[in-house]
Amino acid sequence: MDDHRKYMRVLKLDEAELASRRAFFEITDEDLGRLAALRPFAEKYTDAIVEQFYELLLGHPETKKFFPDAATVKRVKRSQRDYFLGLFAGKCDLAYVEDRLRVGKAHEHIGLSTKWYHGAYRKYLQLISHYLFQELNDVGKAREAVDSIQKLVSFDTALATDTYLAAKLDAIERHQAAIRELSTPVIRVHHRILLMPLVGAIDSRRANQVMDSVLLKVVEAQAKCIIIDIAGVPVVDTKVADSLVKTTAAVHLLGAETILTGITAQVARTIVQLGVDISTMHTLSRLAEGIELALSLVGKSIQSTKRTRKPSKRTVKRG
Repeated sequence: MDDHRKYMRVLKLDEAELASRRAFFEITDEDLGRLAALRPFAEKYTDAIVEQFYELLLGHPETKKFFPDAATVKRVKRSQRDYFLGLFAGKCDLAYVEDRLRVGKAHEHIGLSTKWYHGAYRKYLQLISHYLFQELNDVGKAREAVDSIQKLVSFDTALATDTYLAAKLDAIERHQAAIRELSTPVIRVHHRILLMPLVGAIDSRRANQVMDSVLLKVVEAQAKCIIIDIAGVPVVDTKVADSLVKTTAAVHLLGAETILTGITAQVARTIVQLGVDISTMHTLSRLAEGIELALSLVGKSIQSTKRTRKPSKRTVKRG
């Protein structure tokens, strides 16, 4: 799905929302009809307005960097002419909204911040107003036209701002999901055997992530057992121990078993002093021991083989 269409759904931009926005910005059919009647004016001054608009953007160091070469400038000017003429199409329907979201997403994609976006629109209004008063001999009609175009431009900037925010939130959520994935990695070390090496502090939020991730991966891999290695966890307190016990119980309900490895003497003493019952899980001090136990649970073992004139090595054989 294209991003601008996704944001139509995220921002709930349906017919009812469109009607609500149009009412709030006071965009009437009369406004749209007035702008449509000014289409010849727009076609007459499009090039002049677009050229002066880009004089502002290319004359400012912060906005100039978004247009690195002549080909880019030529392309965006062509797009800007289409956008400008769209203001005088006499339409403000869902197709118009979708097109505005596409423009907003394109600007967000290149990293153009909202301060430059709003500043550019100010220049737009200034130029349009200047040429409207120059073209129309009737001051009253010129003011009405400026008022109509201001409503539509404000409507557009609100849509663009909403798109910016939605895109930023979407990016933040994707980054958070990646961080969660990295903080609770699950590795397949053998058929139906999983390993989750934990490093760093575990708070209540991460403890919940551990449980969610463990249960999901156990089901996906149809695992027989999962090794949770806590050698990299600096502190194991009551909450962490309780969370591991609950995770073990949940894994057991799925027909699998949990092996807890990496238990140091200090951690063992802490768990005993806290009185946490970890009798439901297998506990071992070293990860290697945990892997051997896991293999035995799935009917396999590690056996040493000796070969003439060669050092022995350890291989996994089917049990």
